Amino acid sequence: MTTATASLTHTAAVARLGHALSDPTRAGILLALRASDRYPAELADGLGVSRQVMSNHLACLRGCGLVESVPDGRRSSYRLADPHLAPALDELMRVTLIVEPDCCDGEGCTC
Repeated sequence: MTTATASLTHTAAVARLGHALSDPTRAGILLALRASDRYPAELADGLGVSRQVMSNHLACLRGCGLVESVPDGRRSSYRLADPHLAPALDELMRVTLIVEPDCCDGEGCTC
């Protein structure tokens, strides 16, 4: 059973997640990282933004504690900072079907 109130810590954490998801690029980054680690250039190309814009959004997501960088030689890839985040985002995608029922066509849906 859940309680009707939440601690200030929980409230702040949910607010950080909300801030991260409030921008389409940041939301796209989080959704892209559900499946696997990605390099910033891959994310930038996939989301159609510049590498500088991607760098700024990744810094924001790191500051929110949602992603972390993984050193790979001279480069770094990014991944979700917590394994619970991918299934939570999957569930959130299912909730969007209530808000926007036409976002998926059923059989071809990748939510």
